[in-house]
Amino acid sequence: MPTYDIVIKGGTVIDGLQTPRYKADVGIADGRVVRIGRIDASEGAEVVEAAGRVVAPGFVDLHTHYDSQVFWDPWCTMSGWHGVTSVVIGNCGFGFAPCKPEDRERAMLSLARNEAVPLKTMKAGMPWDWVTFEEFLRSVGRTPKGVNVMSFVPLAPLYGYVVGVDQAKERRCTDEELDRMCELLVEAMEVGGCGFSTQILGDAGNVQLDFDGTPMVTDMMTERELMAFSRALGSMGRGVAQITGSLDWAELMARESGRPIIWNALLADGALNQHGGQQLSHRDAIKRLTYMNEEEGLRVFAQALTTNFASEFTLEDYNLADAIPCWREACIGTIEEKMVKFADPVRRQAMKEVHDSRGGLFGAGYDLSEIKVHWISSDVPNARELKDTYEGFTIAEVAGREGKHEIDAFLDVAVAGQLRVGFATPMMMTPPQSMKEIATSSVALPGVSDGGAHTKFVTTARYATELLGYWVRKHQIMSLEEAHWRLSYYPAVAAGLKGRGFLAEGMAADVVVYDPETIDSLPAERLSDYPAGEWRLVQKAVGYDRIIVNGKTTFIDGECTGATPGKLLLHGSD
Repeated sequence: MPTYDIVIKGGTVIDGLQTPRYKADVGIADGRVVRIGRIDASEGAEVVEAAGRVVAPGFVDLHTHYDSQVFWDPWCTMSGWHGVTSVVIGNCGFGFAPCKPEDRERAMLSLARNEAVPLKTMKAGMPWDWVTFEEFLRSVGRTPKGVNVMSFVPLAPLYGYVVGVDQAKERRCTDEELDRMCELLVEAMEVGGCGFSTQILGDAGNVQLDFDGTPMVTDMMTERELMAFSRALGSMGRGVAQITGSLDWAELMARESGRPIIWNALLADGALNQHGGQQLSHRDAIKRLTYMNEEEGLRVFAQALTTNFASEFTLEDYNLADAIPCWREACIGTIEEKMVKFADPVRRQAMKEVHDSRGGLFGAGYDLSEIKVHWISSDVPNARELKDTYEGFTIAEVAGREGKHEIDAFLDVAVAGQLRVGFATPMMMTPPQSMKEIATSSVALPGVSDGGAHTKFVTTARYATELLGYWVRKHQIMSLEEAHWRLSYYPAVAAGLKGRGFLAEGMAADVVVYDPETIDSLPAERLSDYPAGEWRLVQKAVGYDRIIVNGKTTFIDGECTGATPGKLLLHGSD
């Protein structure tokens, strides 16, 4: 009878601990790595030939928004396609628990705009069989999963549950309400939450707004409130907090809690920041973070954007221009209301003035002239004529051909296609030296995956594959040993995950087997695989021979096996 469920033969082991690579066999049984060394193939119920392949720990993705998607997509794709075996949900303060039944619609509306998760999909795909955070975790726990899932305790639902979302925007919470929210935070951590998350972007320059164009409920948090939550976290003696906002807020959280903080986001100078204006150069941010960690004893990690950035979007549901008042107003409402606004010459004049004053930049920093009409839906009136006339042309080309201002050319195409027009931005390429400075800094965790969010706009959940195939193989910004440490063990340590993120005998068998010469992301494509028939933009991967979660194979050469061995990870015990 075989000793092992799987034997991975003859691969190059890179263990995630920065140990120099070595060739060995890996034996897996009962969900764990049992032996690393020389193993006879006859001892395995299944044998994976891994000559010429890297055998490494599965990747740990700390910044995702799969809070709803996990209920209809067990493998949390895109992450599951790209070697990620453990994800952390509940980032940026956004989530769905605790939530009173009468507030469910309001919670989904916020996420529909803020993180661009289709409302119809959430309504069709979420079981909503919880009220409390503990009940939410139980629901995730009994849902089939192809990846491991751990959750922050997001602060926005606490405000909604105790104060009410709209009330909390009109006034600051009372001392009694703040105490109650801190009690709920502690209770949520006691049942497995890994800490709290929040977004504090204020009002000006914020592109992560609520469905009605107002700031999210956490955006206007005061120092008093953040200190209270931080001290509640500190009282647990464990856990981590995540913030999308300024480094000043991250520093305050670290001082008051005494716990590690994950700050979003560290960006190369000139890179697009979909979460608002970049406040510091990357060198200044790294210098400040290094000083906090090394001199002040404040453990603050930086989630670093380690992918080149491009976006596709439609004006049906665009929100990355929300920092500009005239665009924010026009982008709110029903499709019919938006079409009227986009056709309005008075509104267009305001948009032209902004466009000209910003040097032709649109939204979160794209050059409008270079944006291309990528596709027009086949079910709009005169679709064939519109496609033949506009698809594949840039806005500058359309404007020049038709003698129009670029704003008019852009909006005329969108309105003619009833907003079901896909626009594509050029890829914003980060210089390799800048990426090296960011990705190899002592404080950096690669990612800003945003998996599960902005699914019609961006595909940054490919970050692990891009790091290995583009930044390491092509540009050699770091060794494979360092890359796997940063993709697996370092984020596991940052999040307080036990027994994950590295390969060693006795550890959980979360493993990737891949070809270092061919690993890559495939071109972007649209899939209509969301509940209620909604589509999303994705990039799949090539080069992964096997992805194994808790000792079970979930993907072979990019094809899903249907296995759902993922676990709910409870902080403090897992």
